[in-house]
Amino acid sequence: MKFMKLGTKPDTFYTEEATRTVISDAPSDLVIQVNNIRYLLHKFPLLPKCGLLQRLCSDPEDSDSVTIELHDIPGGEDAFELCAKFCYGITINLSAHNFVPAFCAAKFLRMAESVEKGNFILKLESFFHSCILEGWKDSIVTLKTTNKLSEWSENLGIIRRCIDSIVEKILTPISKVSWSYTYTRPGYTQKRHQIAPKDWWTEDISELDIELFRCIATAVRSTYMLPPQLIGEALHVYACRWLPDITKTKTRSTESSSGSQTQTDAISVGKNRRILETIVSMIPSDRGSVSVGFLLRLLSTAIYLGGVSPLTKTELRRRASIQFEEATVGDLLLPSHSPSDNHHQYIYDIDLVMTVLESYLVLWRRQSPGTTPAESNNQFLMSSIRKVAKIIDSYLQVVARDINTPVMKLVSLAETLPAIARGKHDDLYKFINIYLKEHPELSKTERKRLCRILDCQKLSPEVRAHAVKNERLPLRTVVQLLFFEQESGSRAAPQPQELVSRRKQTPFTEHDISKLKLDLSSLESVKGTRKTTIPETSLKRSDKKLQLVEPERNLERGGTITVTEGVESEKGQFDFPKKKVIQRTSKLEHKGRDR
Repeated sequence: MKFMKLGTKPDTFYTEEATRTVISDAPSDLVIQVNNIRYLLHKFPLLPKCGLLQRLCSDPEDSDSVTIELHDIPGGEDAFELCAKFCYGITINLSAHNFVPAFCAAKFLRMAESVEKGNFILKLESFFHSCILEGWKDSIVTLKTTNKLSEWSENLGIIRRCIDSIVEKILTPISKVSWSYTYTRPGYTQKRHQIAPKDWWTEDISELDIELFRCIATAVRSTYMLPPQLIGEALHVYACRWLPDITKTKTRSTESSSGSQTQTDAISVGKNRRILETIVSMIPSDRGSVSVGFLLRLLSTAIYLGGVSPLTKTELRRRASIQFEEATVGDLLLPSHSPSDNHHQYIYDIDLVMTVLESYLVLWRRQSPGTTPAESNNQFLMSSIRKVAKIIDSYLQVVARDINTPVMKLVSLAETLPAIARGKHDDLYKFINIYLKEHPELSKTERKRLCRILDCQKLSPEVRAHAVKNERLPLRTVVQLLFFEQESGSRAAPQPQELVSRRKQTPFTEHDISKLKLDLSSLESVKGTRKTTIPETSLKRSDKKLQLVEPERNLERGGTITVTEGVESEKGQFDFPKKKVIQRTSKLEHKGRDR
């Protein structure tokens, strides 16, 4: 930071109540009132240097005291006192912090060269050009101080010249950046780097007001000398600097505050809305100029603030959906800011993820000519939706641990993706298992509805083996797994043609269950004995298979299901020497027993 020292005399101004006086042998003959401060000064040496005071004092030779009110002087009493001390020759220090009010006040008092040679305005302009505009942080600090005197600063050209100086330095080649700058990114040590980072300027300009920041970013972008990613990084730094951290804020609707605090919060919220909308309008149209995580956080912040224009939210959803496949699970774990109907606060904003996913699917279907891999030959589109499905399934596994999230909200999110999006259902099964574990109070109907999204044919053998022994799954799902295990195990090694035809098979349906003539509703009482009736060894060893025997038995009034262990012989055939029987008795008979 550079300074300029003017004057040589010691400071002789002193205060007595609301009056500022200069120690002098001559009595005061000029009284100047600035706001609540009353200055007792002298016509000489003020009048020779101030053209305005000369005009206001009709007769400078008049020995009577003159009172002048200067309530509208820019910069107030502090700026006026700098000008007065300059006239008295008292030492003053000028810097980027007080240059703007001093310059505006000097212009107001008309302390120009036409009034007296070597006047205050000339010295201030010299300091402005030789020190402030030549420095990096000096220009930014000066520009920051123009907020309180924006109209004066604009008319005097201070804002325009500071912006031009800042933009010129931003566009300077990295190898020529030699001035001091602020860069506090984690893991970066400036001493270890000989060349400045590409985004060295983003942190310093983030201290400016949003309108000044917009002017600089727009000017830099209009030159097309820097990549869009750098503009996006500047927007990201600015948003982190000024917008509220949504991961640490509480729901506004649940906060209670006094009337004055509410008014303060309203002003702050209005300012944040203006900042957010301005940032969104400045995002470069190039894909990848900002990350999808940043877009999602902006959308979550817009929901938190409330009152943000629908156009801004729509633009954020559209931009986020375009880059949705690049997201991580961490990007989607955004807090919910609105309480549910039962007054339980959800941890995560699932509705936000749902809206972005639906927007993504609209764009995806517009580009995809078909709904199956055979119909859509675009490998890029297939890879994209598979990535999105992987992200959503991983996200479901995390949010499933929230005890307040209703099952239908997650089921709707899982079912939003088309069947083509998932090659396997292993991750989907993991989500279901986690949700059932964290929600033991779930009803039978809800369990069945949750497991209906699972396609047993798309489970890997390891996951299928785990699912068969999973006590949390409904019996209907386990029977489907056993049926598919029987079908896949009883067949010989498939030929390539059979593999192609098998991929075209539809998932196991109610019609398939009816072929077994099993009354699933009558099997619910057997659920408690599932662990003892399913041979665990047959699920762990590849040389054994399960087979359902005597499926034609009527189990409504009592009956049995015989599960046999088949051991492969040397000739490749299966013998069934052992049998285990699950017996379902009627109400008049004893409970089922093994035989």
